Amino acid sequence: MSRVLVTGGAGYTGGHLCRHLAGRGLGVRTLVLPGLDTRSLEASGIETVTGDLTKPETLDAAVRDVETVYHIAAVYREENVPKRLFFDVNVGGTKNLIEASMRRGVKRFVHCSTVGVQGDISNPPATEEAPYNPGDHYQESKMEGELLALRYFREKGAPIAVFRPVGIYGPGDTRFLKLFRNVRKPMIGSGNVLYHLTYIDDLVEGIRLVGETAGIEGQTFTLAGPRYTTLNELYAVIAGVLGTKPSRLRIPVWPFLAAGAACETVCRPLRISPPIYRRRVDFFVKDRAFDIAKARRILGYDPKIDLAEGLARTGAWYKEQGLL
Repeated sequence: MSRVLVTGGAGYTGGHLCRHLAGRGLGVRTLVLPGLDTRSLEASGIETVTGDLTKPETLDAAVRDVETVYHIAAVYREENVPKRLFFDVNVGGTKNLIEASMRRGVKRFVHCSTVGVQGDISNPPATEEAPYNPGDHYQESKMEGELLALRYFREKGAPIAVFRPVGIYGPGDTRFLKLFRNVRKPMIGSGNVLYHLTYIDDLVEGIRLVGETAGIEGQTFTLAGPRYTTLNELYAVIAGVLGTKPSRLRIPVWPFLAAGAACETVCRPLRISPPIYRRRVDFFVKDRAFDIAKARRILGYDPKIDLAEGLARTGAWYKEQGLL
């Protein structure tokens, strides 16, 4: 039985990937930080190993006797996280894991980046060749981690492939809960900017393909849902799921940018999350639309869950959990 390692199995994407791979008959091990609850993973037959990406001495046990490493773990974009931690984990931790994997002869190292490395998309939809244009510390650290991984392929022959996920959503995740709760509130900006989502089941199948498709070392793939949409349409679909209608009111962007700047100035020195910050406003003003033709052509990636179906499933889960 082939054995694989997934880092970040206690997280949303990592946990779904662990179960997806285990369901296909693979032996799955996951690397988790000390103190995290791993009971549900272990109940699913997944081996858990405690370790820390920033501590190289803890990684050998994780990569021992595995054929493929799926590197999902990262410090995500939070306002009260010190800048240094993003780079210690997302760059330094990636380096440590790649080197441990090379020492153990891993056959494929799959690195999770993000479309955020491309920032605001000037000519949507963006292909993998669109320029880097990170807009915050998280995106900068993920760009450096991606470039590091690709450099290990070019300079040391490491068997690395990279994927960039787009707007991950689905039952079990609450990052888009605000959209459901705010769908009847006025839209910030015109609502004509483009946005792209990826249903979790489609994503983990795409990640598996990056791990198992032969001859793709050194390449980067965007993994996204079957289509992108405008925010106006996205809100309309969500409103339909909830049996309501979105607000027709539109609010100018500039007051929120000004308020965000003020809140960040006050809150960041205190290391608390500001109630409003400018990055949140980016959602309403920056295009996020991507071309997945390369993944379709080379990987056979074929996302199945349309936006309406995925949002309906997600909304139903929110209701079951009493979140709406």
